[in-house]
Amino acid sequence: MQQKPVSVINVAVIVAALGYFVDIYDLLLFTIVREPSIRALNVADADVLTASTQIINRQMIGLLIGGIVWGVMGDRKGRLSVLFGSILLYSVANFLTGYVQTVEQYSWARFVAGLGLAGELGAGITLVSELLPKNKRGIGTSLVAGFGLFGAVFAYFTFQFSEDWRLCYKIGGGLGIVLLLLRISVAESGMFKHVKEQQVSRGNLLMFFNNGYRFKKYILAILIGLPTWFVIGVLVNLSNRFAKDFYGETSLDSGRAIMFAYAAIAVGDILIGFVSQYFKSRKKALYLFYGLTILSGILFFSSFNSSDTRMYLVCTMLGFSTGFWAIFVTMGAEQFGTNLRATAATTIPNMVRGALPLINMLFKDFFQGSLGWNISKSGIVTGILVMAVTLVAAYFTEDTFSKDLNYVEE
Repeated sequence: MQQKPVSVINVAVIVAALGYFVDIYDLLLFTIVREPSIRALNVADADVLTASTQIINRQMIGLLIGGIVWGVMGDRKGRLSVLFGSILLYSVANFLTGYVQTVEQYSWARFVAGLGLAGELGAGITLVSELLPKNKRGIGTSLVAGFGLFGAVFAYFTFQFSEDWRLCYKIGGGLGIVLLLLRISVAESGMFKHVKEQQVSRGNLLMFFNNGYRFKKYILAILIGLPTWFVIGVLVNLSNRFAKDFYGETSLDSGRAIMFAYAAIAVGDILIGFVSQYFKSRKKALYLFYGLTILSGILFFSSFNSSDTRMYLVCTMLGFSTGFWAIFVTMGAEQFGTNLRATAATTIPNMVRGALPLINMLFKDFFQGSLGWNISKSGIVTGILVMAVTLVAAYFTEDTFSKDLNYVEE
């Protein structure tokens, strides 16, 4: 049955946090080395944006597909099997990325890496949620996500010191292999072992769609996380291009902006666990951070954002305000029974990541391409639409703070 560690700091939490650290390092490395790595493949400056969009979209599609595959495996084969398999896959993919010679090879290597990276967070959050008692699991999962997000900072400085994007990918592969060895000491979830002995359907993705109530919970759980990837994937990732539109001449480094944003996200993700604990509510903590996201977004598009220094500051504020990834994923895990929990916790965040290509289509192809709007107007309208959908979804989402997780979906 459910194990109850005395302390929130235990082997499972530490190893899950280290796993997510490597996950984020690998996931964000492309956005940090994007332009120098693509130019090194002899891509013309005019084609860099198109090539980078192809690569990031293919990585996100890999995350979307991988999230489904690993989620189902997590409920059928166990949480640990996913952790081992996903780490091995993205470690190999990162080594291969270090040797690509064309944009096509680059995009396919990141697709495979996306497949592997998709399993890490959901399995880790599920495992920690099931091993910790309910009065500690919010803090435990926040520590996992908060520490893990510093992987983006490590990726930035690794590139700054090495100035070799190929070496950075190889280092990511090496970190994954080291992590694989650490995972040997982690025990499987007692809840999963108990459910495995029962004659119940496990990891059946169709169960999210054959019941109206479950389907509603599943869709809402995805929509409440949309602002995170709009902020990182559009505003911060393209901060150098927004800067040029806002105030003309700029030497802003979008990789540095991402580093600042992720350092702040990590702090926010750790803090939100304690905020949720204070309110004894997941939703109240979410609403607080949504409010901060809206205020930071307004500041981003305001006249205040008129220099590189201020752009870095606003990106840091945006990062902190979207530091609700941990609670969002935890809520996804808490919404469903043990026989569907890994599937939910793994697919939900990857559905949000996989929504980035759709957000990019709205922002770039429709508003800028079809309507001819400039980057600022497109960003404002896209942001308003994303936040409106998210706020409505949050209103109808169940608060899972005190929910007992030891049950199954029939």
